[in-house]
Amino acid sequence: MEFAKSVGADGIDFNPTTFSHKNVKDGLTLSSPDAQIRRFWVEHCKACIRISEYFAQEFGTPTLMNIWIPDGFKDVPADRLTPRLRLKASLDEILSVGYDKSKVIIAVESKVFGIGVESYTVGSNEFYQNYAAKNGICCLLDNGHYHPLEYVRDKLPSLLAFYDVVALHVTRGVRWDSDHVVLLEDELKEIAKEIVRNDAVNKVKIGLDYFDASINRLSAWVTGQRAVQKALLTALLTPHAQLKAQQDKAEFTELMALQEEIKDLPFGAVWKEYLARQGLKESYTADVREYEKKILKERV
Repeated sequence: MEFAKSVGADGIDFNPTTFSHKNVKDGLTLSSPDAQIRRFWVEHCKACIRISEYFAQEFGTPTLMNIWIPDGFKDVPADRLTPRLRLKASLDEILSVGYDKSKVIIAVESKVFGIGVESYTVGSNEFYQNYAAKNGICCLLDNGHYHPLEYVRDKLPSLLAFYDVVALHVTRGVRWDSDHVVLLEDELKEIAKEIVRNDAVNKVKIGLDYFDASINRLSAWVTGQRAVQKALLTALLTPHAQLKAQQDKAEFTELMALQEEIKDLPFGAVWKEYLARQGLKESYTADVREYEKKILKERV
């Protein structure tokens, strides 16, 4: 918190890290059949709510606390329901601690599968969407946590029809794995369009969720952040009202033509002007390399 304040951050988001710990038993945490294991993680999440409240109090802005668990099975399970009932009971107990909802936004994050849990994930999309809706908490969408032909661009407006706040982890999936450095790709552009065209800029909490130790980490951070900014800029420059009107009038020929024309608009010129007004450079890799040479290598 002290570091965040020293660099001018206006808040901190948080998550209870429910993995890489001796109390992940047989790959399970909040859904474990072992009551003592579940108790450990329930108490851990309760403590994290208190930490999140403290951050929110200190900064004067809400803290989003996101719960993601690795629970699942590598091979076909014999029972899909009971682990989810145990997870539901654990979440109910976590929420029973009581907290200031104006300070802490609790979110739950699904995943379709991962290494070691290829056949079944307890915290599925359907489970968390229903749980969040029933309990008045936030549902978080990570665009790297679904099947390759499932798109967050389509899920986002569906949730906006029912939720006051939707959380988003922007990442980039390669094959089935996420957490690659975000690039300005079609899915990112479409997600940004849904946020802007639905007047949801203040309803969608955008978080960046990626890591790549194979390249310079500062460069990775800036590359991903700028990709999201460019996607939002593209969306802000799109004539959404005109496109919506054409759809409502069933002018699908004109709609398709205009959607194609938009792709040629010189948003890059606006982006360059934005950087100039912010006193930022278009190219940053040379500065990153210099920082790496003078600062980062001295930390080894």
